[in-house]
Amino acid sequence: MNKIDYQNKSVGELAASRPMSIHVYKQLGIDFCCGGGRPLMVALEEKGVLIEEFDRKLQSIEAERGTIGQIDFREMSSGQLSSYIEDTHHAFLRDQLPRESELLQMVLNAHGRAHRELFEVYRLFGQLKTDLEQHLLKEENLLFPALQDAPGEEDTRQLAIEIVEEHEAAGEILATLHRITGDFAIPEDACETYRIAYDLLNAIEQDINQHIHLENNILLKETIDDV
Repeated sequence: MNKIDYQNKSVGELAASRPMSIHVYKQLGIDFCCGGGRPLMVALEEKGVLIEEFDRKLQSIEAERGTIGQIDFREMSSGQLSSYIEDTHHAFLRDQLPRESELLQMVLNAHGRAHRELFEVYRLFGQLKTDLEQHLLKEENLLFPALQDAPGEEDTRQLAIEIVEEHEAAGEILATLHRITGDFAIPEDACETYRIAYDLLNAIEQDINQHIHLENNILLKETIDDV
């Protein structure tokens, strides 16, 4: 593996070129999707992590998990990557968002008196679900075709900016959900449905993070950089 020029890398650039770095980012609590444009060195400094420590972690996880067979999303055309995002991440969200909404309603009905934060969790997730449902449609009907038909046009750049802003809004809702649930902590009196709901909420967040990473740091990077 070639030596990495960490000094001149953004968080997102490293995530795109060395996907295993995403696992290290998660360990350290570094935002690699909406915060992908930040310099890596700045992000590490804010977490009090030396570059040598980060490098050791990355080298260790690459040695442990290997890199053979990894998909290099940077090698995909915009059409191929758009199709991958739609078939993988859009399909997952369309399947799981309604399921999570039903689970949270059940949990709220059963535990709302003892855990009043569930009312806010339910409200915020409802907002996130509604926002994401229109967001997926906007990508499929406007963004992805525009990237194919008019990649250098001003309308396409403005649309890409809107999409990134919507990513940031979703990230803010997820951050608030983390705060009011204590990072999806499951209380001692939680039933099995409560546990399933929070596990699925965590899985949805992980999927959204990867979805945003692929778009912000790879699919839309050149378009946004031209703005």
